[in-house]
Amino acid sequence: MPKNNQIHKIVVIGSGPIAIGQAAEFDYAGSQACLSLREEGYEVVLINSNPATIMTDDGIADKIYLKPLNLASVTSILKAEQPDALLPTLGGQTGLNLAVALNEAGVLKGNNIALLGTSLQTIRQAEDREAFKDLMFNINQPVPDSLTVQKTNAAITFADQIGYPVIVRPAYTLGGTGGGIAKTKQELRKIVQRGLSLSPVTECLIEKSIAGFKEIEFEVMRDHNGDKISVCSMENIDPVGIHTGDSIVVAPTQTLTDQEFQRLRFASLAIVEALKIEGGCNVQLAQDPNSDQYYIIEVNPRVSRSSALASKATGYPIAKIAAKIAVGLNLTEITNPVTKTTMAAFEPALDYVVVKIPRFPFDKFNTADRTLGTQMKATGEVMGIGLTIEEALIKAIQSLEINPQLQNKLVLPNQTDSNLHNQLTHPTDLHLFAIFTALTKKWSIESIHQATQINYFFLHKLAHIQSLFEQLQSQSSIENLKLAKQFGFSDAMIAAATSQPITAVENLRKLYQLNPVYKMVDTCAGEFASTTPYFYSSYFATENESSPLENSVLVIGSGPIRIGQGVEFDYTTVHCVQAIQAAGYHAIIINSNPETVSTDFSISDKLYFEPLTIESVMNVIKLEHPFGVIVQFGGQTAINLTHQLVDNGVNILGTSLQSITQTEDRHQFETLLAKQHINQPAGNTATDLNTAAKIAQSISYPVMVRPSFVLGGRAMAIVNNQTQLAKYVNQAIAVSPNQPILIDHYVKGIECEVDILSDGIGVFIPGIMEHLEGSGIHSGDSIAIYPAPRLTSKQKQQIESIATKIGKSLKCKGMMNIQFIVSDKVYVIEVNPRASRTVPFMSKVTHQHLAKLATYLILGASLSDLKLKPGLMPEIATVSVKAPLFSFSKLPDVPTHLSPEMKSTGETIGQGDNLQTALLDALSDSYHLTIPVANKQIIITKDLAADPVIIKLLQQSNLLPIIYTPELDLSRIATNNIALVANNNEFQSASDSLNYFALSNNLPLLTAKDTLVGILTILLPTTVNTI
Repeated sequence: MPKNNQIHKIVVIGSGPIAIGQAAEFDYAGSQACLSLREEGYEVVLINSNPATIMTDDGIADKIYLKPLNLASVTSILKAEQPDALLPTLGGQTGLNLAVALNEAGVLKGNNIALLGTSLQTIRQAEDREAFKDLMFNINQPVPDSLTVQKTNAAITFADQIGYPVIVRPAYTLGGTGGGIAKTKQELRKIVQRGLSLSPVTECLIEKSIAGFKEIEFEVMRDHNGDKISVCSMENIDPVGIHTGDSIVVAPTQTLTDQEFQRLRFASLAIVEALKIEGGCNVQLAQDPNSDQYYIIEVNPRVSRSSALASKATGYPIAKIAAKIAVGLNLTEITNPVTKTTMAAFEPALDYVVVKIPRFPFDKFNTADRTLGTQMKATGEVMGIGLTIEEALIKAIQSLEINPQLQNKLVLPNQTDSNLHNQLTHPTDLHLFAIFTALTKKWSIESIHQATQINYFFLHKLAHIQSLFEQLQSQSSIENLKLAKQFGFSDAMIAAATSQPITAVENLRKLYQLNPVYKMVDTCAGEFASTTPYFYSSYFATENESSPLENSVLVIGSGPIRIGQGVEFDYTTVHCVQAIQAAGYHAIIINSNPETVSTDFSISDKLYFEPLTIESVMNVIKLEHPFGVIVQFGGQTAINLTHQLVDNGVNILGTSLQSITQTEDRHQFETLLAKQHINQPAGNTATDLNTAAKIAQSISYPVMVRPSFVLGGRAMAIVNNQTQLAKYVNQAIAVSPNQPILIDHYVKGIECEVDILSDGIGVFIPGIMEHLEGSGIHSGDSIAIYPAPRLTSKQKQQIESIATKIGKSLKCKGMMNIQFIVSDKVYVIEVNPRASRTVPFMSKVTHQHLAKLATYLILGASLSDLKLKPGLMPEIATVSVKAPLFSFSKLPDVPTHLSPEMKSTGETIGQGDNLQTALLDALSDSYHLTIPVANKQIIITKDLAADPVIIKLLQQSNLLPIIYTPELDLSRIATNNIALVANNNEFQSASDSLNYFALSNNLPLLTAKDTLVGILTILLPTTVNTI
């Protein structure tokens, strides 16, 4: 049928801040959908509170509201805009939950707003566990024995009947939040209580465990006519029992017989037909490896994490097609934008293999519980494409950016058989490497299968990789080298296996002309003509399908999303590409992250989906011969490649390697500031513990430990004594070996930062951001405010002068980030020679496309060419606040006290005429804090309750304190009367009873005194606009 001409204005709901379980894949999907709707002539209004996204860029929608995603906020916007329709299915679980809330509040009916795509009835049937079970029964699709409960006792009674273990699945939550596998009554009670608290409808499904079954996913599309296709089939290497977001996933499926595949495909299509899905849908199924029995696990009636993976795996733009279906177009009426010769009703075919591996945050949080289960813990993911599973898997491993020794040797050091067995039977984020270790120790595939329940097929593939490694160890012949390269081995892996320098391996490859060719991702396995600019490398194939572009610039992406390097860097990468194209060059991207906008092949002139290693990047450069390479927008990943690129003769555009090293190497950085007579905290650099101890003693404790060449404050810490110093210096040496560590005196004061633009001569400063929290808390975890409310005019002038001096002395070309502490003097504590995570926020609040402007400067434009006046830009009247989002509830035992090491996964924005209004909006989607709080209770720790400043603030705000002690029975506290929970214990974790109580009941949790004082001060009616 033709598109719906009865509607003209559509509101799209975004997914809000990045959280574990709901990440950059929704920026990708939302951006695609908004552009797709505008392409059809509709006026698009977007609501989203995440400033770090491409989705919230001007040009993506006709009107953008950077507003909280709560019922009151969205209702107000809908009433003002009076749209014809609402599209919620691109906003993840947040969007679906809001659609349900808007309907129940009568907002949609009261304002004559139609719901596009999936209906509310469908959402209810898919999300309500009991309704879904009834529907499956009606269409003869099997589901495990289960019961929906609203009370803990009902769950225990049912589990006693069907037997343990059981799986707990809370309704209407994302990433398996609050769920888990219970093996005992005690475990069940704890999980259900938490799950009921976190479910918006206070409902959990108690399900007979089918852990150990194969987990299969189908990404399917259905239109209004009932035409249906399977876009992609995916198989989890890990069996049922580990959340699919934490599983290693292969596409297409590998171990199903044709009969099993067709049965599960038919079931998936039957389910979307029964649900009357209109758009994209993810169906998860479990297949018994020993019989024909299968079960339906769950359905996501929306664009999901798997949708992004399926889109990148096949090239089929699911979100774009789903948006067109939502407005009435059918699959047979929509042209496949990849082939441009087939329709969207054509099912993609793959002549390659894709492997996704999740990226976990445990390199930052080594005390957190690493055990994997039904609740997702990964912050991001990488994808490898190859002609064999081995090749794709190794590419994905090489993309993870974890310990190089682990990536190259694949084995865990110092593992006893007992430790190894525990790793295999209780899988963690390292379980893939535990399997390789077991194979190295000559464990049989049968014994590994018994411990892991991983299919024999995949274990044989891993064993093949291990055997290739051992062949290289025993004989480094050219035949073994060729074979290893064909199956995906990197030069670094071969060097590790043969105990040779990596240059020796490179020379051997050069001698025998062992070079990769590049194959195209075309969605149709070569059956139709296609010109997709989307490529992957292989040593198996012989025909190269990628011809070099002339007049090109290569942009290095930022790899997997992790704490410290998030979606902000994808934003800057995309803006860089747009500026390169506007300047008349061809833009080429190399990246390894399937979740992002930058890896949408339509964004650049050519996309290479490859690991961000020096080998992979140089292979692309040797083919393309770009005019230059830009590293400023790929976070620390790209910066860390700069030295090797220069050594290989690559032209780095923008700030020079020498200047980059001056900021990244702590010793050179210290020298730079001293030469420019710029104040820095007293300190010195060390490369060993003895030197560090002498420095600390000479400058006096507390001191700050800062490693070189790290992101997200990795291994940074405030140290109060020599015992702590030993611990943190050893950590710093581990994360940044053979690099100087800065030991400087901890200066207490106001922390602020600037992003600068420079042409190497002049320096432009868009604005100064001030942190609500004082120094010692990572900038990414602080609440940032623009314009800076506490700084005097003189202090702002000093910051402007210092930033200008640094930019000029480094001959910065492009952009840099500089961080300050304002105390008795203005001190500089950090310079990042690249785009920072604040660039999207400052771009949105100053209405300057900073990454684009920086790219023009990198390409040779001057500040005057861009009409940018050197110095500090006049402040904008609107107050803007950036607030962090923490995913503590997903990571048991993770440290929660705010410190120099970053912990947040996302951010929100709030804007208003005054600081109070802006802060309230920012806190709504980040800390989930709502006002008014008067006459409500606040649970605080003893030290906070004894603080005279806090006592006064609580009295002024009419907050009633409950002082937490270990003896306090939290179960007796009525959570609906709690405004917030504050814990200032330095060594707290997410599993501590007070924090667990707050997180389990979705209560605002503040884990730094500065945050509590700042928020209470700003929100007091008598002190608006002050801190």
